[in-house]
Amino acid sequence: MTDPSRVDEAIAEQFALRSLVIEHAPDGFAPRTAAGLDVAYDGDRLVAAACVVDVETLSTVESKVVAGSTDFPYVPGLFAYRELPSVRAVLDELETKPDVLVCDGHGRAHPRRFGLACHLGVLTGAVTVGVAKSAFGSYEEPGPRRGDWSPVEHEGAVVGRALRTQDGVKPVFVSIGHLIDLESACELVLRLAAHHRQPETTRRADHLCRQALRALA
Repeated sequence: MTDPSRVDEAIAEQFALRSLVIEHAPDGFAPRTAAGLDVAYDGDRLVAAACVVDVETLSTVESKVVAGSTDFPYVPGLFAYRELPSVRAVLDELETKPDVLVCDGHGRAHPRRFGLACHLGVLTGAVTVGVAKSAFGSYEEPGPRRGDWSPVEHEGAVVGRALRTQDGVKPVFVSIGHLIDLESACELVLRLAAHHRQPETTRRADHLCRQALRALA
């Protein structure tokens, strides 16, 4: 059963921290490496993966996985509290310090404007971007060509973009995490998604954590 006190405390923390998000990139921001982060679950067991990719060549620079567990319940809007401890642990295992972190989830596109990508960015001080497979908020279908986009809105505010990364495929949903603006975030996602719907960072991290979780079975 979900402990209401834990949920209430987590929601209060999100409200307290959301004002710390910076919605512009540092001067001269030109990322050379990006790390994809993903988590696979088997009940309360999980494996977190980080895959660092060269932004120019899309070659893998480094990858790590960390096995763990969570006792925080699944509550919509509090996804970060299940994943952050293991995501931070796998980041600590990296020898490479990536220039930007790409989260498999939302950032500002969140009921309290403080999703996983925002939370991770504020806690670590890293540049973060949220790239999700499903939308939070309402949007009109973007045009059919790679690079076409439409705004995603929630309660009258623009919280992200529906971005077409390949001709004729479903869009992904990009939102600001921390230390980046939405235009720069979308440009980066397009660079990382040169051949597939999902950025290579996400695709490779997803493969790594699922493979590692199967090995634990």
